[in-house]
Amino acid sequence: MTAMASRAQRTRSVVLHLVCIAVGVLIVVPVYFGVLGGFKDNGQLSSNPLGWPDPWVPNYLEILGNGVFWRQLGNSLLIAVSSTLIVVGSAAMAAFVFARYAFRGREFLVTLFAIGLMFPFAVAILPLFVLLRSVGLLDNPLGVILPQAAFGLPITIIILRQFFRTIPAEVEEAAVLDGCSAFGFFWRVLLPMARPALATVSVLAIVTSWNNFMLPLVVFSDQSWWTLPVGVQAFQGQYADDTARVLAYVVLSMLPALGFYAVAERQLIGGLTGSVKG
Repeated sequence: MTAMASRAQRTRSVVLHLVCIAVGVLIVVPVYFGVLGGFKDNGQLSSNPLGWPDPWVPNYLEILGNGVFWRQLGNSLLIAVSSTLIVVGSAAMAAFVFARYAFRGREFLVTLFAIGLMFPFAVAILPLFVLLRSVGLLDNPLGVILPQAAFGLPITIIILRQFFRTIPAEVEEAAVLDGCSAFGFFWRVLLPMARPALATVSVLAIVTSWNNFMLPLVVFSDQSWWTLPVGVQAFQGQYADDTARVLAYVVLSMLPALGFYAVAERQLIGGLTGSVKG
């Protein structure tokens, strides 16, 4: 029985490793194709799609020398950082109340936010457009920042609430004995202890905002406010016959979000682990 169990365990391990390798190949090969494809022309993409470029075509340099790309990058950065600050700040205060205070209707409010996770963004796009037009927020970055923050609140509150609940009550009692008010405990004690969870929700908010295509497309008719996802779509339409240049534009638009995720990966995993344990 022991030999059979050991053989079954080795079989599961081999299968798991094969699955991981297959998933890794499915992820790495398209990225490899996109990065190298940006250094080629269309002829090389057709004749040698996975080989090294020969000669190397400076598609990336041409895009980086274009002011339109940098303007769209700045717009994406402005909207992503602003919406992240709003959603994380608001959700942290709400999660603190939901986690540390008992009051009538608390669970109903938490359930209401949880229901927001099941509300698809596409369903709200038409009434949201009408609302933004009525308050004059079309062609205004606030017309993207505020709705993104609102739709990001449910998942952010749920993650932070679970993390805040893991903080022992004795820590709060000690802070109160030292003269801390409720806000003082939240600001000076709880938030520093919740850095992994705050990093987690910040990464999620930034990446979600960075990849948002539909809302900026609907809100911005002025091309000077276009973000990178909208710019990629427009660039693809403009250079539909130049696949290599489109690949270069797509890769460059991905790099900031990938770089931020790589820097914050440890905090992201730690925050998710802590919230799950809670």
